[in-house]
Amino acid sequence: MTTEAVPLSLCAREPHVPAERLVAEMVPPPRFDAVRFDTYIPDPNQPSQTEAVKVLSTFASGLGGAHATGSGRRRWFAKKPAAPAGPRGVYLDGGYGVGKTHLLASLWHATPAEPALKAFGTFVELTNLVGALGFQQTVATLSGHRLLCIDEFELDDPGDTVLVSTLLGKLVDAGVALAATSNTLPGKLGEGRFAAADFLREIQGLSAHFRPLRIDGEDYRHRGLPEAPPPYAVEQVTRAAHATPGASLDAFPDLLEHLARVHPSRYGALTDGLAAVCLTGVEPVPDQSTALRLVVLADRLYDREVPVLASGLPFDKLFSDEMLNGGYRKKYFRAISRLTALARDAKGLVDQ
Repeated sequence: MTTEAVPLSLCAREPHVPAERLVAEMVPPPRFDAVRFDTYIPDPNQPSQTEAVKVLSTFASGLGGAHATGSGRRRWFAKKPAAPAGPRGVYLDGGYGVGKTHLLASLWHATPAEPALKAFGTFVELTNLVGALGFQQTVATLSGHRLLCIDEFELDDPGDTVLVSTLLGKLVDAGVALAATSNTLPGKLGEGRFAAADFLREIQGLSAHFRPLRIDGEDYRHRGLPEAPPPYAVEQVTRAAHATPGASLDAFPDLLEHLARVHPSRYGALTDGLAAVCLTGVEPVPDQSTALRLVVLADRLYDREVPVLASGLPFDKLFSDEMLNGGYRKKYFRAISRLTALARDAKGLVDQ
């Protein structure tokens, strides 16, 4: 017998996230709690995947021992450590779904340091941290860390380019090792989105911090798996929302409007405690600003393994051809890939 539940509403949530929570939550998301290098299954047809595991394992083991600045503690009579020779980080470049985040989280887990000395977050979460703490406090907070992992590294505007270039430069000088993932090589960051040539010095400075590590392969979310289920009828989505304790139910256009009123740094908190997200009336995203907000929400839902059940158009119709051919295309394809995986996860909600 199915028990009726009153669905939650994302549109009714306006979370407040204190700066302390932003720092405390800089750990691998729940989806990647248990991943390790030995749980990564390389595609036998893609030797770069096996090579990436070897390189990252070696990189992690090299991060043991004392921190370059004395484990984050100030030593009054010690000389300032010499700037590290060569790149102080690794940069995982590859397509969607080749396991870059799995490998980045595995690096975090394998690094021999207590969790308080390791930070893991998306590029958006890092810039949000600067916004919440201020630049100098962010530098002070992260300078004692052994490792900073940055997932989904992409530069969307010149301001972010200068900000992140300066931040990472100071952290490297403080002895912090860096690791990042992206679908774009360091020297190509920002390309197609703003006048990257005008900020070439900053982009080159970012690139100098990293050793690029290419990971080839097809999207594992679709490798050998059935196609995502097509959208369901409104009645099916509504019924599933009422039958699933902890599920939310919102009209897709209303959710898009609500996202404009909530800062992206709070999208993780927006999804706290959700068992599933049920959406009615999925339709094409009207503009780029809205599309980019939806990308962030899709990332947070994917990190937390929240299934998404929807009526309306399939998720591969969310973004216009112009968007999919523009400077943010890689973000949009990632969102489609992740939402498709979550739609597949939601199939059981209709069958219950």
